[in-house]
Formats: sequence, structure tokens, C-alpha cells
Amino acid sequence: MLSRRSVRIKVMQLLYMLNRDENLAFPDLLKGYNDGIWKTYEIYVFHLYLTLKVAQYAEKDAEIRAAKLLPDDEDKNFTPRLYKNPCTQSIANHVGFLKVAAKYHANENLDEDQIRLMYNAFCATEPYQKYLELPEPTDQDHAKMLLELYRFLQSNDLFIEMTEDRYNNWLDDESLVVGAMKKTLKATPVEGEFYKEYEPADETVREFGEQLLRKTCQEDQTLFNLINPNLKNWDAERVAVLDMIMLKMALCELLYFPTIPTKVTLNEFVEISKVYSTENSKEFINGILDRLMKKLMKEEKIVKEGRGLIE
Repeated sequence: MLSRRSVRIKVMQLLYMLNRDENLAFPDLLKGYNDGIWKTYEIYVFHLYLTLKVAQYAEKDAEIRAAKLLPDDEDKNFTPRLYKNPCTQSIANHVGFLKVAAKYHANENLDEDQIRLMYNAFCATEPYQKYLELPEPTDQDHAKMLLELYRFLQSNDLFIEMTEDRYNNWLDDESLVVGAMKKTLKATPVEGEFYKEYEPADETVREFGEQLLRKTCQEDQTLFNLINPNLKNWDAERVAVLDMIMLKMALCELLYFPTIPTKVTLNEFVEISKVYSTENSKEFINGILDRLMKKLMKEEKIVKEGRGLIE
């Protein structure tokens, strides 16, 4: 689930914390990095579990309708098919996933009133009403409705609030989690240890992320000494903190990560700067990195190999 861009962002944020807090040491950063990496996975587990709980409220809805003294035709014909179908049940009865949900406390402190409110809001939607009218829905219909439920929840204020209360990294990781959720729900009924597909991969986390964090810290002064002469009309002290951090990280990749193409490094940090730094950062970072890259390549200080040779 984690992309290299998301790993770069987490490293950048930790280096910013280090810049702001002189009491932080590298072991603190490393712990913060590893915790942050797994938090992304935790959000995925939480969202899947909470979507399941909203779907499960259909059973309660069926009980309430059945208990009415004067049920109408809609009440009489209602079935909790949103929950009682092979796709939803493949998750609800998945022992492995339920253990993971418990491990990350996804099943704790869930307010039934909040779940009821989200379920009732979804019940009022046209796609759900049409789904209930299907005479014999297929697994494809059930999977499509689970996906529709999650799409609805994504824009539900209560759902977002519940996520933000638990995870302060939600905004940074939203696209990753949403992508993983959509892939999971489309593949229902799920089989095997489907959730493990989204655990942080060693190659991305340790071989790249941890090393980028470690090397950027270790070579901080060396990187600054290479960047500073290329600032031209810019005073280093006036460069935005995040811009300097991104320049150091990018330069670290260029020099010490031979299998990452130079163009990939340049494009990634320009894109990150658009979201996380100032209005002029894109042009500034692009210009400085381009100048540095050409200079260092001419001096044969940037050496690429394998996948790093791809233009």
C-alpha cells in the first residue's frame, strides 16, 4: 500500500520535527518513522472494520422493522442483505482479519449511535434503495454495494471525524488507504490473508525509507555544503525550512541511492513541494536540483546502476 512518495513525505515530516525540536535524537526519529508507517496500515484496518459495522447495522434495522405494530410493505420486504451476503460475510467471518482488527483496537470505543446515524444516512441514498429492489443480487452486486457504502462513508462528516480523532496522519495517507479499500472491496468475497497485501513492505520501509532518514541525518552538513553554493541569489537562512529539507533529501537520493533514476528523484520532490511547501517552492526546488544534478553528474559524483539507469 505504501508508495515511495508516501515514505518520502513521512521522512520529510520527521526531519522537520528534528529541525523544530533540538531534544530529538535519531532513535526518536526512527521510532516515529516506524510507528507512522504502521499507522497507515492501521487506518486501512479501521476503515474496513468500520465499514463492516455499518453494514452489520442492517440486521438491527431488520429487527426494528419486524417489531413494528403496523409495518408497511417496505418493512415487510426488507432484508439485511447489505450484511447477510457472501461478500460482506467473507470479511465478517474472517478470523485472521478480526484478530488484526482487535490487535489495532479497531473494534474498541465504537459508538452504536454513530454507526446508526451513518447507516441511516446511507439507507436514504438511491443506489442502496435500488440494491434492495434487486430480486436476486449476485456477488458482483453485493461487492458493488459495499464499494458504494465506502464511497458514501468517505464523504460522511461523522466517518471522517472518527478517523481524524484516531489518526492524525489521515490527510497525508488518505489516497493510499482509499485505494487499498477499493481494491479489497472490489475483490470480495475475500480469500486467504488478503489484508497482508497492504502491510508495509520491507523493501519500501527498511531498504528505502529507513536508509533515507538515516543517511540524510548522517550527511546533513555535507549535503548543506553542496547545496549552499548553488543558491545563488538566495540566502540559506531565508530558504523555507521544508524546502531545505527536501533539497537535502533529494540530493541524498541522487548521491547515495544508485538504483533510483535521477528523473524520478527530481519529479518526486517537485510534486511533494506543490502540496507541502510554499507557492514558489516548485520552481525553486526544480531549479536548484536541476543545477546540482548537472554539476554533480559532470563531476561523476552521481553514479547510477540497475533500475537507476532508466531515463
